[in-house]
Amino acid sequence: MPLRLGDTVPNFTQASSTGEISFHDWVGDSWAVLFSHPKDYTPVCTTELGEVARLKPEFDKRNVKAIALSVDDVDSHMGWIKDIEETQRVSLNYPILADGDKKVSELYEMIHPNSSTGNTLTVRSVFIIDPQKKLRLTLTYPASTGRNFDELLRVIDSLQLTDHYSVATPANWKDGDDCVIVPSVSDEEAKTKFPKGFNPVKPYLRMTPQPNK
Repeated sequence: MPLRLGDTVPNFTQASSTGEISFHDWVGDSWAVLFSHPKDYTPVCTTELGEVARLKPEFDKRNVKAIALSVDDVDSHMGWIKDIEETQRVSLNYPILADGDKKVSELYEMIHPNSSTGNTLTVRSVFIIDPQKKLRLTLTYPASTGRNFDELLRVIDSLQLTDHYSVATPANWKDGDDCVIVPSVSDEEAKTKFPKGFNPVKPYLRMTPQPNK
């Protein structure tokens, strides 16, 4: 069965650039972003790994741990890390899983079914996982397109907000913008739940200031 949103993600134990990792234990009470790469020393991925290192303070503020994956071994990762740090002018501050046996790639179905044997160019996926180890988002990118990690932070902001308040976030929402009151909340309930008030644009479209701001 393919991984679906809301599923408990598979646990695994695998070598990494920072030592052996038992994934569920490593996530602990945090959120996690797992993002995968086809192999070491790839140009687009080099920029992505550097960007995640730069964004670590933003992930930390949201109680999020980042972890990368590549199908090469730890020795190869260590060499690649030197290149990443040199070219991106960062210190790599999170682990890279070594998935030479493709155990994790297969558990998380990162390799497309129509890829030819040995073709790992399809292994460019992102998984956002919550502290209950539930899958909250998946994205798969083509090899030519670098990932937008600001967008992943935006999604995490939305997930963490909507987990605690009866709201959803509209198109292009960012932290601090107005939110949508979910349809299951009546207007009478909304008056209590949202003391800042709300704007009934339509009976089904009610906007309210972000409740935790």
